[in-house]
Amino acid sequence: MLVDFYADWCGPCQTMTPILEEVLDELGGKIKLLKLNVDKHPQLTQQFAIRSIPHYILFKRGKILWRKGGIITKRDLLHELKAF
Repeated sequence: MLVDFYADWCGPCQTMTPILEEVLDELGGKIKLLKLNVDKHPQLTQQFAIRSIPHYILFKRGKILWRKGGIITKRDLLHELKAF
């Protein structure tokens, strides 16, 4: 499960949305996406120490496998996620 911490007003978050969708499509459904609005879920944002958005955390069975903040290219994101 890839969690995308975002906000509606965040320009970089909006830039990353189509990139995320393309990468997940290329991975053939092996990773599911959960978009989490930081404005609507401040407790979770605080719990996972999200300091800036967009921010991504990859979970498997409740454990964090990978996390990254900021804009990331499609190629780099695909490379990172394929490792899992």
